Amino acid sequence: MQPPSAPPESAFTRLIRRVSARMFATISPAGTLLGTLFFAASLTPSLIPRTPVMQGILAGASMAAGYALGVFLRWIWRYLGLRLPSGHTRERIVTALWIACALIFVVALWRAPQWQNMVRHVFGMAPVGHAVSLQVGVIAVGLFALLLGGVRLLRGLNAQFSRGLATKLPQRLANLLGLVMVVTLVVVVGNRLLVRAAMELIDSSFRQADAMIPPDQAPPRERYRTGGPGSFIAWENLGRMGRRFVYSAPGSEEMADVVGSPAQAPLRVYAGLPSAPTADERARLALAELKRVGGFSRGTLIIITPTGTGWVDPAAIEPIEYLLRGDVASVAMQYSYLSSPLSLMIEPEYGEETSQALFREVYGYWRTLPKDRRPRLYLHGLSLGALNSERSVELFDVLGDPPQGALWSGPPFAARKWRRLTLARNPGSPAWLPQVRDGSFVRFMNQHGSQVPAERPWGVMRVMYLQYASDAVTFFDHRDALRSPAWLYPTRGPDIAPQMRWYPIVSTMQVALDMMLANEAPMGYGHVYAPSHYLAAWREVAGIEDWSPQDLAKLGHMLDARRAAELARDDEAEGGG
Repeated sequence: MQPPSAPPESAFTRLIRRVSARMFATISPAGTLLGTLFFAASLTPSLIPRTPVMQGILAGASMAAGYALGVFLRWIWRYLGLRLPSGHTRERIVTALWIACALIFVVALWRAPQWQNMVRHVFGMAPVGHAVSLQVGVIAVGLFALLLGGVRLLRGLNAQFSRGLATKLPQRLANLLGLVMVVTLVVVVGNRLLVRAAMELIDSSFRQADAMIPPDQAPPRERYRTGGPGSFIAWENLGRMGRRFVYSAPGSEEMADVVGSPAQAPLRVYAGLPSAPTADERARLALAELKRVGGFSRGTLIIITPTGTGWVDPAAIEPIEYLLRGDVASVAMQYSYLSSPLSLMIEPEYGEETSQALFREVYGYWRTLPKDRRPRLYLHGLSLGALNSERSVELFDVLGDPPQGALWSGPPFAARKWRRLTLARNPGSPAWLPQVRDGSFVRFMNQHGSQVPAERPWGVMRVMYLQYASDAVTFFDHRDALRSPAWLYPTRGPDIAPQMRWYPIVSTMQVALDMMLANEAPMGYGHVYAPSHYLAAWREVAGIEDWSPQDLAKLGHMLDARRAAELARDDEAEGGG
C-alpha cells in the first residue's frame, strides 16, 4: 500500500519559501552574530530609563550597526586573501552561529526588563514587567529589516548604474561612478528634499506656536512687568516663552508669605524675537526696558541666556528670587524658535551672537554706575543657554571690573570652557564632579553638593557648574565610541546604575539616545534640575548666609513640590493633546 501523497504546494507557499531561502542565504552569519551581540548590549543599563518603543528603536539601530560592522570585517578578511571554512565544516559553523544568535537574542530580551529596572531603581521609579520584551523585540527586528532592506535597495541601484556604465567604460571605473551616483542621489534626496522640507516645517510650526497667546494670559496690568503699561516691548512681541517667564513671576505678597518677612516683587525683563529685527537692537531694547522697570536699583541683577526655544527654567530663577526676598532683577533675550538640539544643529551662531549682544549692552551700562550703588551682576544659563552664556563673556575683557559670578547648569558637551576646566581637574577628582585647583574661582556641584568645602574662601568672581552625572546632554562624547568614558571609570556618580558597563560603539549609541530622553527623567536626574539643588548653588554663588538650615530646607521642599506639580501638569497636557 502506497503512503498518501502530500498535498500540492501552492504558488504562494513556493514563493514564500524561495524568498525566505534567498534571504537567509544572503544574510551574513558573521554580521548577524555581531549584530545580535550589539542588540544584547543595547539593552543593558545606561544613563536614562527607556520606554519600550525607544528601547526597540535603539536595539534595532544597534543590531544594524553591528551587522554592518560584521559584514565589513568579513570583506576585509576576504580582501586579505584569508581562507574561510568550506563544505560540511562551514555548514556546522553556520548552524552553530545561528543557534548562538537565537540564544543570545532570547536571553537578552528576557533580561531586558531587569536591566531597565536597575536604572529605574536608582531614579526611584516603579519597575517594569516582562511584557515589554515582546514589544522591544518586534520593533527592533522590524527596524533592522527596514534598514537592511534600504541598504540592499541602494546596492541594487548601484549595481544597475554600474551595469549601464560598464557598456562604455572599464568595469572598475563604472563601479566607482555608480557608487558616486548613488551617494549623490542619497545626499540630494535626503538633504535638499527631506531635511530642508522638515526644517522648514519645524521652523514654521515653532514660529506659530511661539506667536500663540494662551487665552488666559492677558497683558499684565503692573507697570513693572514687561509687556504691561508703559513697556517698551509689546506683550505680543515677547513670544510664548517670554510671556510665560514674565507672567509667572511671583508678586510681593506671595513672596512675603513664603519667606515670612516683607519682600518685593522680583523684576523680569524679556525681549522676544519679534520685538526687534536684529540681536543688537533687541539687546538695546532689553536694556531700555531694564532701566524703565528699575532693574539697576535692585541689589542683584542676573543676565539669563535661555534655551533654544527661549525658555527660562523656573526652577533656576525662583530660588534666587526667594533667597533675596525679591530684591533681584533678571533679563533674558530670545534667539531662536527651535528646541536646543535643533538650534544647536541648524543655527549655532545665533545663540552666541545674541548672548554676547545682551551681555555687552547690560555690562557696558552696569560698569558706568558707581560701584557702591550698582547691583551685583551674575550670569545664568541652562543647557544650550549655559553654552552660550559662557561664550558671552571673555575673562580678559572684564578682568578689571568683573561680574560677581555665574551659575551654569547642565552645560552641553560642546561647551568649551566647561570641557577645558573638566580636563584640567585635580588628580583623583572624578570627571562627573571635578575639582579645579583650590576652588576659589570655579566649582562643580551635583545633587549632593560640591567637592570643595563650603568654608573655603572664594575669589573675586564665583563660577558654579551644576550638573548631574546622569545628564547625557553634558557627558556625551562621540570619541567614547572606542574608549571608556572618564565619567564611568574608575568611579561613577551616585545617579548612575552600578551595573552600567561600557561597550564599544553601542554605549555611545545608548548615550546619544539618553540625550533625547534626558528631559523625560524624574526631577533631580538627567537634564531635569531640581529647585532645591539650584537653591544650594545660588547660595554659594551669591554668598547668601542669612537663612537658617531649617528655613532653607522648608523653602527647598516647597519649591520642589511646586515644580513637580508643574511638570506633572505639563505631562498631562501633552498626553491629552
